[in-house]
Amino acid sequence: MSRDAAGRPRAVLVGTMGAGKTTVGRRLAAHWDVPFRDSDLDVEEREGRSVSDIFVDSGEAHFRRLEREAVADALAGHQGVLALGGGAVLDEQTRALLAGHEVVFLRVGLSDAAQRVGLGVSRPLLLGNVRGRIKQLIDERTPVYESVAVHVVDTDGLDVDAVVAGVLERLEVSGG
Repeated sequence: MSRDAAGRPRAVLVGTMGAGKTTVGRRLAAHWDVPFRDSDLDVEEREGRSVSDIFVDSGEAHFRRLEREAVADALAGHQGVLALGGGAVLDEQTRALLAGHEVVFLRVGLSDAAQRVGLGVSRPLLLGNVRGRIKQLIDERTPVYESVAVHVVDTDGLDVDAVVAGVLERLEVSGG
């Protein structure tokens, strides 16, 4: 039985903001003709407000709890491609739930991430020095992404099609 037929995501994408998780995830889902989910969008839909508004109005701890619940729900029953918010893997329970899944870390460097994110006006963790904050997040989170990943795909200097091809190649080699 294939992984997607068992009620589990076919692939789970992790990485910092600007890595291309949503864009790549949508393309992978289209390639496989399966649904796509993004844990941030799931949280927004459940709350009826943006991630930014949740951070400002209710705080990061509240958002992280909602995020943990959304990821757990998706890992348990989503049969397509799942993109996790950049900070989702910081939660110990979420990291434990990722065990046994085809987790792909889309690794991005500072220059490409900053270029893709732009001024980050809709990203609550980027208030202030955008480039400096992205660097800090990449430095802090990369070891965590690497610890949960089964596969790593470098995205720097690549267009979406090339990143998708890299993900497909790694998943096909592993039977995912």
